Amino acid sequence: MASKGRPRNPSRVKSALVLVDVINAFDFNGGNALRKHALPAARRLAALKKKAQSLGRPVIYANDNFSQWQSDFPRLFKWIVESTHGDEIARILEPGAHDYFILKPKHSAFYLTPLELLLNNLGVRKIILGGFQTDMCVLLTAHDAHMRNFSLYIPSNCSASEKPENHRWAMRHVREFLEADTRPYASTQRL
Repeated sequence: MASKGRPRNPSRVKSALVLVDVINAFDFNGGNALRKHALPAARRLAALKKKAQSLGRPVIYANDNFSQWQSDFPRLFKWIVESTHGDEIARILEPGAHDYFILKPKHSAFYLTPLELLLNNLGVRKIILGGFQTDMCVLLTAHDAHMRNFSLYIPSNCSASEKPENHRWAMRHVREFLEADTRPYASTQRL
C-alpha cells in the first residue's frame, strides 16, 4: 500500500473508488477478448475517476501482481506500458500522485491485502467498484466487500469480462444477491 498524498479531508470521506486489475497485461488465454471489452469501460472509468477525485474521494488501485513477487506498483505499471498489450488501457487509467495502490495475490482485492484497513482508516463505508474481469476479480471483491458491510455501487458500464454474457450475469448477481447499485455511470450522478 502506498500513496503520495491524501484526500483533502479523510475524516469526511464516505466513498472510495476501487479499481480492480485495470493495469493489466492481457497476456492470458482470453486476454484479447477482454481487452476489446475493457477499452470502452476504461474510458468510462477514467471519467468516473476524474469525478471521484474532484469530490475528494480516494482512488485505490487493487491490482494483480502477475506473480512478480519482488515488484512494486510503479515497476508493474512501467512493465505493462512498455512490454504488454495492456499499454493503451494502462495509459488511460494511469495512477496519479494522490492515488493509493495495493498488489493482490489472488482474485479478491481483500484477500491477504491491507484494503480493509485502508478503507476503514479513510472512513469509507461505500465502495464504488470497477475493473476487469467482472465475473471473477470484480465479483469476488464485491462479495468480500458485502461480507464486510460496505455498500456497493458497481456501475455496469465501468467493468468488463471476456464475454458480454458473463458480464451481464455478474451484474445481475451483484444486484440480486449483494444489493449493489449497478446503474451505468453518468457524469451527472452523485457519488
